[in-house]
Order: sequence, then structure tokens, then C-alpha cells
Amino acid sequence: MNTQKLTGLIAATYTPFHADGSLALSQVGPMVEFLLSSGVQGLYVCGSTGEGMSLTTAERQEIAAAYMDAADGRVPVLVQVGHNSIEDAKALAAHAQEIGVAAISATCPSYFKIDSSATLAASMAEIAAAAPQLPFYYYHIPSLTGSAIDIAQFMQLAGDYIPNLVGLKYTDTKLFEFQECQAIDGGRYDIVWGADEMLLGALASGAQAAIGSTYNVAAPLYAKLIEAFEANDLPLARALQLQSIEFIRIMGRFPFHSATKELLRMLGHDLGTCRLPQRGLTPDEVETLRSKLASSTYFSTVLAQLASEDA
Repeated sequence: MNTQKLTGLIAATYTPFHADGSLALSQVGPMVEFLLSSGVQGLYVCGSTGEGMSLTTAERQEIAAAYMDAADGRVPVLVQVGHNSIEDAKALAAHAQEIGVAAISATCPSYFKIDSSATLAASMAEIAAAAPQLPFYYYHIPSLTGSAIDIAQFMQLAGDYIPNLVGLKYTDTKLFEFQECQAIDGGRYDIVWGADEMLLGALASGAQAAIGSTYNVAAPLYAKLIEAFEANDLPLARALQLQSIEFIRIMGRFPFHSATKELLRMLGHDLGTCRLPQRGLTPDEVETLRSKLASSTYFSTVLAQLASEDA
């Protein structure tokens, strides 16, 4: 089992749909080429961004295979296999191992709430055991799962239950907790950051890798932020993070993932709209989004350049 820690920007990929809501698998290849050309160093498939919970198990397998084929070994592909059904999660994990992904990840079941770290560890152990040759990352996203479990306590306990547990996808905003998880057993686990608008704080807390939605549309901005941080140019790093905060706040005025898919469309990548229960944007909302982004610090230049190329 490869236990090498992740590094750099890992895009939480979007799932492309046709107008009728079916999978648009032909869009995966061009999207992967775009992501790799923008500097992304890994792909995280079927997470929250990829609407994994809105896909059937068969569709999730198809999307995972499509991203694996398109990546063609150039960057690690991680597949999120969490499910309210542990049995379906195990099937997804086994399939991910079969197609040769770099690692699997899983959220906790969210309909019946997890009530203790021991129950969470037992649940994740069953899923991870279905792909014993793959590194396993628990996906901590309490805003969506509703889990109130102490994540540091879980990580301290889970190593005894899950032999292939190597890390955590931490999608929360508690930098103190993120740092606490990094220190467990002398840095035993790979703790990967998941809140794009706080990347600078995570870097200062020791993050080596980050998984996020907005790396699909602005990876060069974040790459410059990391470069500025590593050069100890903190004023520049803060300015670049502020540009990220600005456009994320703009998109946050709308259904976020639908807005990001519209931004991808503006950038030349039509991945369709999100499935219900996430709604798409109205035509008026799309125009408002375009106008707001065109006046933002980062995307004013990006969108203006695209307009000049189309002229």
C-alpha cells in the first residue's frame, strides 16, 4: 500500500451531466486536461463537489472509472465512497480498488447520526476493509453530515480499528483542531485541508495538500498563494487569499456548486447543471454572477482575456 502523503492542490471534481440529467462522460477527459494544465496535482472524485450523494452507485462507479482513464496515471485519483448504506459504500470501495485508484475516502452515514467515535470507527473500518490495499482517508465535513464527533478523538481511536487509515480530509474551519490532528502520534496521519478560503491559515498550520472545489476554476491563483507563502512574502500571500475570498463570497450568494458550474461554462467547460435537490441558476442569476465576477479582482482579468480571444 502506498502511504506517501499528498501534496499540492487537489481538485474536488465536478460530475458532468447532459441536459436530461444523465452522465456526460465525454466531458471528463477535456476537464481533466484543463485541470492538469492549470496546475492541479490530484483529483478527488464523487465528493460533495461531485454530487456523489446524488448519484446512483452504478453512476459513481462510471464516473470514478472515467476520471481514472482520463488521468492516465499522471496524478493521483482519490474516490469518495461514503454512503448511507455501508454495504453500498463497501461495493464502491472494492470497485475503486479494482480500477486502481490511489486512495479512497469516505464520509460517515448522515441519515442515522453517528453517536460516538467508536461507532464511527467501526463504520469506517467496514468500508476501508473492502479495499485493504488502498490508503483510506476519513472525510470530515460536519456542515453536511451533521456529525458532532470530536474528530481528533476519532483519529486517535481509529488507527486501532482501520489498518489502512492514512489520513483525514478536513473540511471545517477550526484551524486549532486541524493542527491538533496533525500532531497525533507525532504526525502519523496525512491531514489534508478542505476550506479553500482559508488555505493561507492552513499553510501556516502545516498543511502540505488541499482538496477543494474552487481549484477547478482558480488553481493558478492558489498556486501563486502557495509560492508567496513559501517565499515568506506574507503580504502577497494575504492579498492573493483575499482575492479567493472575494470570488467565493460572490459565488456564495447563489447555490454554490451550481454557480461554480456556471463559472466553468464561462471558462469553456459545459458540465451541465447540478441535480436536485441542488437547483440550477436562473438566466438572470447567471448574468448577475457574470457581472459580479467580471468586476472581481481575479476573474476580471481571466474573463476579459477569454472575451478577447473570442472576439
